[in-house]
Formats: sequence, C-alpha cells, structure tokens
Amino acid sequence: AVVEQVIADSKASALAHLPSGHFHANAAWLTLWAMAYNLLRAVGALTSAFHAKATTATLRAHLIQVPARIARSARRITLHLPHNW
Repeated sequence: AVVEQVIADSKASALAHLPSGHFHANAAWLTLWAMAYNLLRAVGALTSAFHAKATTATLRAHLIQVPARIARSARRITLHLPHNW
C-alpha cells in the first residue's frame, strides 16, 4: 500500500513532467525528485503525526508554501509574514 501511494504522489508531482526523451536528463530529474521527496517526508515526520501520513501536495501547501511578501526599503530586505502565522 505504501508503494502505491509513493507512485501516485510521484505521478501527481514531478514525474508527470519528465523533461525530455533523453535518458541522462530524465535520470537526473528522477534523482532530484527522489532527494526532494525523501527530505519532504522527513520534514513531515518531524512536524506532526498528521503530516507524517499526508500526501506530497498537502505537505507542500502546509509546510513549504509560505504566504509572505518580500519588500525592499533602505537597502534592506524585509519579509512580511501574516500575523497569525
């Protein structure tokens, strides 16, 4: 059951967009996907029990995509985060 979930997650994300018909480019893309997938799973397991079982899309929405705005003023970069974040 775990293998089917990994395959479904991969088809819904990075492996749906393999870059080309060249073997080496696809091999590099697959290697980068595997590293990113494993890192995301480790972060999800460290975060909570809910995130340990969540799909890749849910982990990206909850942990990776930060609702912030970058502003520059007086040669400084400021990151404006939501108040409840």
